[in-house]
Amino acid sequence: MPLVGANQPQLIRSSQKDEYYQQCLRNNANEAFQTLAGSKRWLHWRKEIQLLSDLAYYGLTTFSGYQTLGEEYVSIIQVDPTLRRVPSRVRRGAMVLLHSLFPYLLDKLLVCLENELEAGEEESQGGGIQRATVASPWSPGAWMRGWVRRALGLLTEPQRRACVPAVMALQQGLSILHRVHVALFYISGAFYHLGKRTAGVSYLRVHGVTGDDGNIRSSYRLLGVISLMQLALTLALQLNNLRQRQRARQEWRQHRNLPSRSQSVDETDSPRASRCILCLEERRHSTSTPCGHLFCWECITEWCNTKTECPLCREKFQPPRLVYLRNY
Repeated sequence: MPLVGANQPQLIRSSQKDEYYQQCLRNNANEAFQTLAGSKRWLHWRKEIQLLSDLAYYGLTTFSGYQTLGEEYVSIIQVDPTLRRVPSRVRRGAMVLLHSLFPYLLDKLLVCLENELEAGEEESQGGGIQRATVASPWSPGAWMRGWVRRALGLLTEPQRRACVPAVMALQQGLSILHRVHVALFYISGAFYHLGKRTAGVSYLRVHGVTGDDGNIRSSYRLLGVISLMQLALTLALQLNNLRQRQRARQEWRQHRNLPSRSQSVDETDSPRASRCILCLEERRHSTSTPCGHLFCWECITEWCNTKTECPLCREKFQPPRLVYLRNY
């Protein structure tokens, strides 16, 4: 029987079919657990129920040496990197763990890190407010939360503050990695899931090559190239935005210690004395927008970090166009 590499539409349809049956299994497991244990415990254990459902699905199919329902639907089979043998049991087990267990653990770890770092900041600002923990000690989340808390307890306060942007960067990096992986799949057509790419499990189809197989692969390659270009443009815009924020922050640090205009001038004698509409205080280090409105330097630069428009007339402008008025 001829065996050729599976193309992108077959892998996508297979994954969608598997996801459909996995969702059915999850719904049945959730309904049974909610009936037996109640809604409160189900809300606490729903992530673990989803994980066990996925492990059961792949344990009864892939790990046992059988096709999944999605693979059977499109007539494809798994092969190891040699493209001549079915993956060994160890390789299949590693693929199942990388595909189901690893994302669960990574998500739990990042959520615990983010929550503990935010709680630490609130404690430092609020004078050591005690945190209430209602999680069951038997849950993996409680175990991981305790491990993360002990690990963060070994860090100094500056190190803990440095971990906050590191966690955010890691979350964004994972999202970018997934998008790059999908674009590479469109181009090469080999691996649709990161777990299968890591384990080296690819697919062959039982049926021969159809006449339009070349056109299908070419169209998906074009889609992959467009996806990479879109990702590169998105990253360039984000880097440019970050550079502008850093520049505005540096200028704010540079000018924040400058003395404000003399307070000895009688406000009744100076028509320019007015208040900043952002802080509702007397203007300090007056700064003009391109449209001519005046604000405090600190206020308008902080405003530009979220909105690049005038707070009064909503005219769009870029932060570098702000004009700092010396001795005004």
